Amino acid sequence: MAPCGSPPAGAGPGMAAGGPARVSHSVCMVSDFFYPNMGGVESHVYQLSQCLIERGHKVLVVTHAYGHRKGVRYLTNGLKVYYLPLKVMYNQSTATTLFHSLPLLRDIFVRERVTVVHAHSSFSAMAHDALFHAKTMGLRTVFTDHSLFGFADVSSVLTNKLLTVSLCDTNHIICVSYTSKENTVLRAALDPRIVSVIPNAVDPTDFTPDPSKRDDGTITIVVVSRLVYRKGIDLLSGIIPELCQKYPELHFLVGGEGPKRIVLEEVRERYQLHDRVRLLGALEHQDVRNVLVQGHIFLNTSLTEAFCMAIVEAASCGLQVVSTKVGGIPEVLPENLIILCEPSVKSLCDGLEKAIAQLRSGTLPSPETVHNKVKTFYTWRNVAERTEKVYDRVANEVVLPMDERLDRLMSHCGPVTGYIFALFAVLNFLFLAFLRWMTPDSLIDVAIDATGPKGAWTKQCFGGKKGGIKEELPSS
Repeated sequence: MAPCGSPPAGAGPGMAAGGPARVSHSVCMVSDFFYPNMGGVESHVYQLSQCLIERGHKVLVVTHAYGHRKGVRYLTNGLKVYYLPLKVMYNQSTATTLFHSLPLLRDIFVRERVTVVHAHSSFSAMAHDALFHAKTMGLRTVFTDHSLFGFADVSSVLTNKLLTVSLCDTNHIICVSYTSKENTVLRAALDPRIVSVIPNAVDPTDFTPDPSKRDDGTITIVVVSRLVYRKGIDLLSGIIPELCQKYPELHFLVGGEGPKRIVLEEVRERYQLHDRVRLLGALEHQDVRNVLVQGHIFLNTSLTEAFCMAIVEAASCGLQVVSTKVGGIPEVLPENLIILCEPSVKSLCDGLEKAIAQLRSGTLPSPETVHNKVKTFYTWRNVAERTEKVYDRVANEVVLPMDERLDRLMSHCGPVTGYIFALFAVLNFLFLAFLRWMTPDSLIDVAIDATGPKGAWTKQCFGGKKGGIKEELPSS
C-alpha cells in the first residue's frame, strides 16, 4: 500500500509535518465484513486503518471468525485484528441477541483502551451491537453507511427501523456519497448536521494500465462484481447474447461469484458462447487488476449503489466505463470518463455500442491519460484526513448519560420500538454493571500497543520499519 500522509523522519508520532501536535485516537473498527472476505467494505476498513496508523493513531479491527481464522492476527504495520468466535447467520453477518457480544467487546474496548468505536455497514449485526455497547460504556461512536436502501419492502422497513435505533444517539455518521447521505438521513430520521460525506478511494499503485497490452482485434468487456440480484446480473444475462450476436469480435470476462452465476451459465450454454464468455469465479483482491487490464470496456449493471469502488478501479486501469445511472454512481466519475445508462438491457446495450464505436474510431483517451486523471480524484490519504477530523469532533462531544439516552430512544424511535430498545438499554447497562463487578476494569490486562504513538511492540519487533508485518502472524 502506498504511504498515506505519514510524518517525515524526525517527526514524532501524532505530529503533523511542520505543524502542531494532533490528538491521537485509539480507534476500534467493527464490522462483520473484513478479510479474508472480499468486497468494498472490507477494502475500505483495511485501507482506512492503514492510513490512520501512518497518521499516528492506534487502530484495531474487530470482526467474526472466518473458518479456521480465529483469535488475534497482525496484518501490515501491526494492524491488530480480533476474529471473534461468533456464529454467522446469513451472508457473513453474525446472529445477534444484542447481549451475547458484550463480554467480548467490553474486554477488547478496555484492554485496548479504545476511545472511538467506528462501526461499518448497515448489514453488519456486529457493527450495531458494538455501537449499542460502546454507548453503554460511555465511548464515542462513529458509523459509516456503505449502502442504499428502499423504503417500501418488508426487509427495508425492518432494517430502517433498526438503523433509526442504532443511529439516534450515535455521535457522527459518515456516508460515501451525497445520494447515500440523503438516503440515510431519510431512513434513520437524522439531523443532517451530524452526517458527513467522505467518499471511498482507490490506491492508484494497485490499479495501473498494462503498457505491454497489444491490440489483437478483439474487444473485451470486463465485469467484476458479486453475482447477486442487486448487482443487475439479470440485465447482464440479456446484454451478452444480444451484443455477441451483433459483434463477432466481442468477448466478455466476468469475475465474481454468487447465486446468479447459474443464470450466466445458462445463457452461455443456450447460445453456445463458451469461447466468448469466461466466468472466472471469485477473485482475490490482488488479482483484480490483472483481470481489469485484459479488457477495453468495464460494465457495471448495479440496480442500487452508494458509491461503487469497482468503476474507480476500472477507470484507474484505463478502461472506458459503462454503468447504470443509479444511486451515487453519477457523482463518482466525470462525464468524459463514464457512459451512464438507465438500468435496462436496451439502454446498457446502447451505451456499450457507443463505447465500442469510440474504441474503434480511436477517440478514447489513452489508458495512461485516464489513469493519471483518476489517481488524483480519490486518495486514501484524503479519506484518512477527513475521517480524522470526524474523530476530533466527536472527541469533544459529551457522551449522553443513561437517562438522556433513554429519553432519546423513546422520543426518537416511536412508542413501541423506542420503549423496547430503552428496556434493552437498561438491561445492557445492568449486564455491564454485573460484568464490572465480576471482573473490574482494573483487572483486565492492558494490551501493548502495536500501532499508534505508543507502538513500542512494532518498533521493538520490526525496528520501526515502514510496512511492518508483511504476513499474518498469530498472537503470542
